[in-house]
Amino acid sequence: MTPLIELRSASYCYPDGSQGLHDCSLALRAGSRNALLGANGAGKTTLMQHLNGLLQPDQGGLHWQGQPVRYSRDGLRRLRQQVGLVFQNPDRQLFSAHVEEDVSFGPLNLGLPEAEVRQRVAESLAAVGMSVHARSPVHHLSFGQKKRVCLAGVLAMRPQLLVLDEPMAGLDLPMQKDLQRLLDGLVAQGVTVLVSTHDAAFAADWADEIHVMAQGRCQLSRPVDALLTQPQAWLDVGQSPPEVMALHAELVRQGVLPAVPVPRSIERLLAALRAPRPVTASESVIHEH
Repeated sequence: MTPLIELRSASYCYPDGSQGLHDCSLALRAGSRNALLGANGAGKTTLMQHLNGLLQPDQGGLHWQGQPVRYSRDGLRRLRQQVGLVFQNPDRQLFSAHVEEDVSFGPLNLGLPEAEVRQRVAESLAAVGMSVHARSPVHHLSFGQKKRVCLAGVLAMRPQLLVLDEPMAGLDLPMQKDLQRLLDGLVAQGVTVLVSTHDAAFAADWADEIHVMAQGRCQLSRPVDALLTQPQAWLDVGQSPPEVMALHAELVRQGVLPAVPVPRSIERLLAALRAPRPVTASESVIHEH
């Protein structure tokens, strides 16, 4: 199946000569949840900025639905309608004085009728829980609220791919759970999501596929269910496996849980422990006597 978007053998050097990407390839399936892991400086943000054309590779290329992306004005406009990028720092993305103005900027630039722009703005603010702040000055918002407004501005463009750079950073736990529910709802509607994170436990619990960056390359791309049975694969790319993997392995060793499936989170492991288990033949004999 043709990927929704694919970066092929891309290399990129910043103007100061530092290497951002080196022979980096990444492919995302339509409608999938994707987590991008990697240490600071591994190239995660550089990769994300290539996906919506903010950066253009010096070598290699970007393909959208199997077709090479054209870096002309029209080509980039089409790409950015389909690929929405939410920066880690909301102050890099917010530039209007009031919330409604900021969220409406993208749809207005598409030349949409005013009534449709208003509808998109209202729906996007409702989706991120910011409707009551529609007329608020942006500079009055908290850091977390600013992040939500940035996300609303991207959602108003109705992208097919949503790319979020460290979206959980600076959010308290309830806001993180709200964001996760929102992302799940978007995936249910067919949107593809790529989230960069340092949290391997979140990645294992939420994503369909995990991609790991190191030294400007995507060193690993694999389905989560496969990675949960391969602790060495995490270590080989400089990642600590989620704790649930070691806990599950010990419970398997003690004969408490089966080897497969591996629960994706501590919460799911606890649920597996609480679930009724079938009585084994040896246990049945003991009970009969």
